[in-house]
Amino acid sequence: MNTTKTMKKEIWYNKYLSIFGVPYTNIPNGVKQEIAEKLKATSSKLPLASVVLIAHNEEDKILSCLWSLVDNICDFPIEIIVVSNASTDATENILDEMGVTWFPEEKRGPGHARQCGLDHARGKYYICIDSDTIYPPYYIATHVHHLQRKGVVCTYGSWSFIPDEKYSGMKLSCYEFMRDCYLRLQNIQRPELCVRGMTMAFNMEFGRKIGFRTHIIRGEDGMMALGLKKYGKLLFLKTKKVRPVTSNSTLSGGGSLWQNMWERLIRALSGVGHLFVSKSSYKDRDYNLINSNKDKQEEDYKK
Repeated sequence: MNTTKTMKKEIWYNKYLSIFGVPYTNIPNGVKQEIAEKLKATSSKLPLASVVLIAHNEEDKILSCLWSLVDNICDFPIEIIVVSNASTDATENILDEMGVTWFPEEKRGPGHARQCGLDHARGKYYICIDSDTIYPPYYIATHVHHLQRKGVVCTYGSWSFIPDEKYSGMKLSCYEFMRDCYLRLQNIQRPELCVRGMTMAFNMEFGRKIGFRTHIIRGEDGMMALGLKKYGKLLFLKTKKVRPVTSNSTLSGGGSLWQNMWERLIRALSGVGHLFVSKSSYKDRDYNLINSNKDKQEEDYKK
């Protein structure tokens, strides 16, 4: 009996994974109807939390993400909105068919997309969501619970990758264990470097005072967290309740997972001394500025 319960916990996302990467036309109508009905029932005009998805050409993944979110268990009102960031595939048609509240943002980049969501969100708390990611059933409630604690302005957690033929579950678990150990060490003095947009949430009042940086290819999430530090605590949530699973596309490279792991370890060790000194600002790098490296911008945005 205990073994069965453990297995169920480990594969909680299989239901949503069944349509992850599946063309919209191949998804059963019953599933589409269920998601659409739950979206309608979930929407509130006076939400406590705004769950904001950003999407750039996610026609074969966004529905699995939405399914996981409408199945989230909350005892407070929420809204789910989507920002389509210059999507050129069928993403926007799918959102219309599902009855999702969504907003277009033609300026490319996660910073522009998240800021668009921040401009339209109505809740007290902002829950950042990536559309190629699947979220556990108490994800929203756990973030909000901790954000309601005195002095906490931002919450964030870790994440897992979806196993496939290239990356087995065992290999990914080893990689994630080593990464998480490093993140915990990094979190002591530089928590902002541990924050990822797909796993963060924050107090909307303070978030609006800062705003997302829109001129950088990546790092808008960490820079938001850095700005929030002056208003209160950044809290690293280590519970599995806020540990989503996401596409392993960011691991793709020229070599194997072990080579990827080794290269990242070398980079981490080369700067390990800096982990023990906090920072209040970071210098922009030319390669991370939007339009400074147009040849790589499309590839970097997808990652």
